[in-house]
Amino acid sequence: MIRLVSCGYQFTHEDGLVIHRPAGAGNYAFVYFKSESQVAVNGCATPVSPYSYILFSPSEPHRYGEPRKLFVNDWLHCEGEELAHLLARLDFPLNTPIQASEPLSISRSIMDLQSVQRLGGPLCEEILDLDLRSFFTGLSNDRRRPLAQGHPHPYFVQFTELRNRLYNLPQARFSVDELAVSVNLSKSYFQHIYKELFGCSVLDDIIRSRLEYAKYLLDNTTLAIGAISRMCGYEHDTHFMRQFKKFLGTTPSRYRSKC
Repeated sequence: MIRLVSCGYQFTHEDGLVIHRPAGAGNYAFVYFKSESQVAVNGCATPVSPYSYILFSPSEPHRYGEPRKLFVNDWLHCEGEELAHLLARLDFPLNTPIQASEPLSISRSIMDLQSVQRLGGPLCEEILDLDLRSFFTGLSNDRRRPLAQGHPHPYFVQFTELRNRLYNLPQARFSVDELAVSVNLSKSYFQHIYKELFGCSVLDDIIRSRLEYAKYLLDNTTLAIGAISRMCGYEHDTHFMRQFKKFLGTTPSRYRSKC
């Protein structure tokens, strides 16, 4: 089993902080930097940019932080023989700063781990074990995606938040013009960046978010097709059914009957 020893979310040190472990932490220490920092591993120092993370092995001497200016980070400590096997199988880099390709998801995961640990319960350890496996496997998967190569796009965090909003509000009727204005960009440049970051157009994502929600409602409710259409942001049922058939290869009613 992989055990969560401790974790912290959005720790903010206005006047700086330096963590120094000359003999290592004694367990795996994961640090997610949200501000500029200096990191030294076994005496070798390097600057680290915001939205980077590092996983220190248990016995690796290290130091990180900022002595005189704002330092913000998330962190967790974990241990267990199975963790070592998992990291080896994933070929997960140790003691090396890595630029995050999904900055928002890391903080959410650590916040969730903190919440589960705080609430406790008879199955708490099992939940944390599964969540930690998912956490490190997800990071490994992110590193292997094409977008993870090189430095992050300057608009990455802003556009990721916007994309999450599209998927969280499938019933909303977003226009490309409104979305572009929300990030202070022209419509054409906004569309260019969106496709560069996510490999699809913003219109495709809007449609996908609506149809994913429609599938969920068809699978899990007895709502009429017309009601589902309106709940997914469509003004006309025919438009909904046409897009459903075009992108999913079947009609809403046939999809429901198969399920």
